[in-house]
Amino acid sequence: MGAPRFLLAAAVASVVVTAASITSAHAGDQLTKRGECSGHAEWRLEARKNNGRIEVRGRVDGGDYQTWRWRILHDGGVSARGTRHTGSGGQFEVRRLLVDAPGRDQIGWRARHPASGQTCRGGLKI
Repeated sequence: MGAPRFLLAAAVASVVVTAASITSAHAGDQLTKRGECSGHAEWRLEARKNNGRIEVRGRVDGGDYQTWRWRILHDGGVSARGTRHTGSGGQFEVRRLLVDAPGRDQIGWRARHPASGQTCRGGLKI
């Protein structure tokens, strides 16, 4: 009897931890998701529709003075990519305007710190 209860408790704890690592919020026409990267950094992705466009903002809170490679994906394709550097605050942010396709749009966010291999990924539908 003890083992099945233990397994059930472990499964519930796993779901709670996973749910806590990615959170989302919806304020008006803006949708925000955030979560943890594969290391110690955290990511945030925001999108909102505005006059036929989608304003997208991706952010990583990592370590001081690091170089990150990033990508914004839109409906499965790469919409923008680049390299950003964190300052003494340990974060960087990228903003882009995308075309608002008919229906719901799938927005993805990827950032990678090449020196450590740490990866951040997130996505949302708006």
